Amino acid sequence: MKNLYYLLAVLCLVSCNTKTDKEVKKTETIIEEKPKIWTLEQAQTWNNENGWLRGSNFNPSTAINQLDTWQAETFDPETINRELGWAEDIGLNCMRVYLHHLAWEVDKEGLKKRINKYLEIADSHKIKTIFVFFDDCWNPTYQSGKQPDPKPGVHNSGWVRDPGELIFLDENLMPLLEEYVKDILTTFKDDKRIVLWDLYNEPGNNNLKNSSMPLLRNVFKWAWEVRPSQPISAGVWRKDLTELNKFQIENSDIITYHNYRGPKAHQEAIDSLKKYNRPLVCTEYMARRNNSLFQNIMPILAKENVGAINWGLVAGKSNTKYAWDEPIPDGSEPELWFHEIFHPDGTPYKQEEVDLIKSLTLK
Repeated sequence: MKNLYYLLAVLCLVSCNTKTDKEVKKTETIIEEKPKIWTLEQAQTWNNENGWLRGSNFNPSTAINQLDTWQAETFDPETINRELGWAEDIGLNCMRVYLHHLAWEVDKEGLKKRINKYLEIADSHKIKTIFVFFDDCWNPTYQSGKQPDPKPGVHNSGWVRDPGELIFLDENLMPLLEEYVKDILTTFKDDKRIVLWDLYNEPGNNNLKNSSMPLLRNVFKWAWEVRPSQPISAGVWRKDLTELNKFQIENSDIITYHNYRGPKAHQEAIDSLKKYNRPLVCTEYMARRNNSLFQNIMPILAKENVGAINWGLVAGKSNTKYAWDEPIPDGSEPELWFHEIFHPDGTPYKQEEVDLIKSLTLK
């Protein structure tokens, strides 16, 4: 009898606490996952609001690399203001600017203040900004403090990767990079002066190929966890990096790409990316030796409403007026500039190029 009473008590307890599926659904706390990639409608709204973006990859002529641009000792607002004024004068409205995690690691709050100062200057010239986090191009190692002097006649002799080879050597680096990305994104996630976050420049370059995939996946994940109001992207740049390309295109709010080839090849690239029905921004083009010119590419980008961000703005310590693989060891003037629009004194490299740019931008 005692066992019977016990059994009835247990059945009553179970019955009293049993809910139908419908009741469970009503009382469950529903945790909505933050949205990841933008809808096509969100992307098109962004495109309509911002219009045709046109500008340059920008680091001031006094900086050899990203650390020179952002460290307190060499941050140069006077030069930034002067050179962005020249960009405004010819109708450019967007600059693509590289960050570096080491500048943040050394001086977190100072870097954010300098970023804000840069944005104040750019905004005063009606210029919006694309910020770039990581980069697989050029020198694999770096250090804080004084940066190296330019090597005469060598393209981007002092430019540094981020995070470079350290990503394979320091097991504690990935958590630091996560903190860095989330701190910058959280600080500026609703800043209207920023038009786009470019999470990773040319992943897989320097023969890294798919070894760049873990960081690429992580930086998108970190960005999704913050979910800034601005779009996120990472530009495709080489056809044979198929796995990287697939991930970049499928996870970018806005599709970005690089193309340093002539008009036929560039048009083919645009046509191949149009099928995704997302706004397009070419974040690198214009290499005169390669027949990627303002005269034959920028009109195509304007007609197609593809963002047109050339490399670069003003000739300076980065030495990108010299070609990638054609150093001039004595540092003499190249017969044909590879990149750049202006001399350091603000005079155009080619007046006819500036006239063409103005005809497209100052209508």
